[in-house]
Amino acid sequence: MNNKDSLSSPNPDAELYQSDPDKPTEPVGVRSLQELLERATHQPIDTHTTKDDPGIAEPNAFPFLGIVGQEDMKLALLLSMINPIIGGVLLIGPRGTAKTTAARSLLDLLPDVERSLCQYGCLPKDIESAGISAVCPNCAKNFGENKPVSRMERAHLVELPLNARLEDVIGGIDDRASIHHRLRLKRGILAQADQNVLYIDEVNLLPDEIVDAILDAAAMGIYTVRRGPMSATYRANFTLVGSMNPEEGNLRPQILDRFGLRVIVHGLDDPKDRLNAYQRAVAFRSNPLKLISQYKQATEQLRNEIIISRNRLSNVTIPEEISTAGLMLIHKLEIESLRAEITLFEAARAHAAADDRTEVDMEDIQRVAAMALRLRKSPFIGDYLHKRTSEDQNVTSMMETILAMTKRKDH
Repeated sequence: MNNKDSLSSPNPDAELYQSDPDKPTEPVGVRSLQELLERATHQPIDTHTTKDDPGIAEPNAFPFLGIVGQEDMKLALLLSMINPIIGGVLLIGPRGTAKTTAARSLLDLLPDVERSLCQYGCLPKDIESAGISAVCPNCAKNFGENKPVSRMERAHLVELPLNARLEDVIGGIDDRASIHHRLRLKRGILAQADQNVLYIDEVNLLPDEIVDAILDAAAMGIYTVRRGPMSATYRANFTLVGSMNPEEGNLRPQILDRFGLRVIVHGLDDPKDRLNAYQRAVAFRSNPLKLISQYKQATEQLRNEIIISRNRLSNVTIPEEISTAGLMLIHKLEIESLRAEITLFEAARAHAAADDRTEVDMEDIQRVAAMALRLRKSPFIGDYLHKRTSEDQNVTSMMETILAMTKRKDH
């Protein structure tokens, strides 16, 4: 990916896939993530079904590149994979618009992450940042002896079920240990989501206590479980992806603010796209492995592009005139939350990194502005602050009048 213009205008003459739908796709060369997405949308597939299905159930995810249209949704998810600082993605739209399908399809695109070999989660970066005392004695010993304390492992997609209990989410007493009259804590879903993607379907329907636990963990990157005399603190640095149907209720402002990018997902307007989506859905249900195999090489290429963009991200800078323009935009929109700047600028950096550039330009800001800043201005807060400002001005005016009267009496 090294051509700036290709991010918004894919090369119509480029051939990304073989023309024979019976053979696996063989991506030959792309200049941007956007071009890869565009080519995948129009890729011909084999829709013939087979009758030799053995009937074995396997948890297969629909291929990300097989999703028709929905460019904003796919771009937002890719940017969040490139730059976790963005704060994740919230997908908002009616039923049947591939929100859950897109989130689950990230499974094959997730990069490798460093996993601790220790039950306490010790990592080499802890020693680098805070010294040898920052890890447990066993890891300190292993580190001193040049033994590994971590390993590289593929990140996971962790789903939070809608019927999850608070104890499922944060952890609690290990029931199997209690059978043997032993007291031991077990990790919850939030701890399992550390360095992974945490996906919450119907996030607007979560109980308040679950929302509060997610908010605390997302804000701190850690959380503590206390049960009687026992307590444990777990890491919980995760990329949050949520989906919701606004017909079923609004999302609490506290958790809405935690999502970085917000994408409004519409149904497909073009009848050809709808037919294409239907054919791919039927092909997946008939033989999921066959459809997945047709996107296998392109999916691996996309995953490699995400990893390359992640590595490039640390070198991407924002010129002063670009940051000034972004700040002016946020000011004009009267957005109070400082997460607006974080999301806007970090999404723009990820967009530039995906386009093989090390400097953000206005086109990056323009491309991500809507998804980064929508639903951030609160009418209630705006009205509330306006009333408080008027009240403060009234108090100041009264005080100045009283001081003037006092000075006249003194004279």
